Amino acid sequence: MTVTNPQYDYIIVGAGSAGCVLANRLSADANNRVLLLETGGSDKSIFIQMPTALSIPMNTAKYAWQFETEAEPFLDNRRMHCPRGKVLGGSSSINGMVYVRGHARDFDEWQQQGAKDWDYAHCLPYFKKAETWAFGGDDYRGADGPLGVNNGNNMKNPLYKAFVAAGIDAGYLATDDYNGAQQEGFGPMHMTIKNGVRWSTANAYLRPVIKRTNLTVITHAQVHKVLFSTKQGESKKVVGVRFERKGKMVDLNANKEVILSAGSIGSPHILQLSGIGAADTLAKAGIQQTHDLPGVGENLQDHLEFYFQFKCLKPITLNGKLDPLNKLFIGSRWILNKSGLGATNHFESCGFIRSKAGLEWPDLQYHFLPAAIRYDGKEAFSGHGFQVHIGHNKPKSRGSVKAVSNDPKQAPSIQFNYLSHQEDIEGFRACVRLTREIINQPGLDEYRGEEIQPGTDIQTDEQIDSFVRSAVESAYHPSCTCKMGEDALSVVDSQTRVHGIQNLRVVDSSIFPTIPNGNLNSPTIMVAERAADLIMGNTPLAPSQAVAIVSDNWQKQQRQRPAVR
Repeated sequence: MTVTNPQYDYIIVGAGSAGCVLANRLSADANNRVLLLETGGSDKSIFIQMPTALSIPMNTAKYAWQFETEAEPFLDNRRMHCPRGKVLGGSSSINGMVYVRGHARDFDEWQQQGAKDWDYAHCLPYFKKAETWAFGGDDYRGADGPLGVNNGNNMKNPLYKAFVAAGIDAGYLATDDYNGAQQEGFGPMHMTIKNGVRWSTANAYLRPVIKRTNLTVITHAQVHKVLFSTKQGESKKVVGVRFERKGKMVDLNANKEVILSAGSIGSPHILQLSGIGAADTLAKAGIQQTHDLPGVGENLQDHLEFYFQFKCLKPITLNGKLDPLNKLFIGSRWILNKSGLGATNHFESCGFIRSKAGLEWPDLQYHFLPAAIRYDGKEAFSGHGFQVHIGHNKPKSRGSVKAVSNDPKQAPSIQFNYLSHQEDIEGFRACVRLTREIINQPGLDEYRGEEIQPGTDIQTDEQIDSFVRSAVESAYHPSCTCKMGEDALSVVDSQTRVHGIQNLRVVDSSIFPTIPNGNLNSPTIMVAERAADLIMGNTPLAPSQAVAIVSDNWQKQQRQRPAVR
């Protein structure tokens, strides 16, 4: 888009899960002139909008930054894929559309880490504000928000319900709504899909307001850095941004604030390119320091997961729908009426459990899929199968994002240090043993065939550790690299303002103090909703009085079951 008015109050960098929310809310005040910058382009592609095609945009350079980590020393030195959205809607346009808020205690943990008023009571009203839950609002769920949330095709494939039944057979809880009062247990999965279409923040928040006269959206614009005032005494005041578009450099001013919403890789990288960060990191990259903030790019966290795969005794899985003729039928039905197998992400049942007794809230998450297939679309074997994605969701391992050059087009160094902490290793041992126990319950007897992966020969701690190192993949949830708080490694305060810098904020998943127990799109949207009120000086929504259930039922039942060794 051509810049029609170069005078802006707010410049938002990144039209992703947070940036689209901010563009909508800030421009709702006609007095605010808002500019939204996005490196990528349009999201009007069938591969983005059709939910079942989710593996395509994630693996396409046009729509996603195809980042790779450094060799991960505790994962057999593997370099891990780390795609990030580069399109309107950002990662909400390339993700798996799984809608998980996280456990209530995750947000209480944020407050304990110094993020004042970001506990569950303060966050819940903004989760509600953001969503329209397909089954109606209540004390926990929203009824009239922009984000459409449902549960896909209502678990029509019998394998979904069989998996839930197996979890209950194993002694775990059932939950009708893990985003409501009780996360823990087994039940239906929720997803950001509306009327059969991916309901990204581009569809939910940006598209309805994109014609506002006070909102300008510029695509294909790569931000190089934020600009500081040159006036005497204002060296720590941000006044705008520099970006490149079609080979030309453009400097634009923000009369009020610049807001970085470029994600947990992009936001710390832009800060570092602007000279904001740790002295040694900047020096090694050839960047002159403008502000010492050692926490920029530190505290990197992510979820790992692997696939537990089994053959299926009945020909009812999606493995039978992968031939060209069936794909044509599924695609045609979706194009004509946005229904059928094209209208779901296929993760329609799930579970949240604790890896061991004594934990206050769940730390393991299951996504169930009625197919044995990889994210990249490759079949695991010839025949019918199903799989459970399982991961340890409260990792203690920490990594970093670091600029390696003053060239904005050179990707930063990304190092997660996955499985560097012993508790994370033990968490994945529990993943293997507890999952086998669940899958071998009566609820799945009529469907369960031979274990494909890991394989029944993987039994000892050493064998499990070796398998996990070779098989785990990222769940694509990088976060926490510009943490919110007041300690020495915090980057933003509880108002999302960068410490020590005027007129600069960060609003995206990078400001999470710790990673929640679940997928990150929903809490990122919530953070942006609440940040919008803080930015505009609105009175924040009143804290909720709704209480989350934290049951000790799991521990009681666990004492009656065989010990997990």
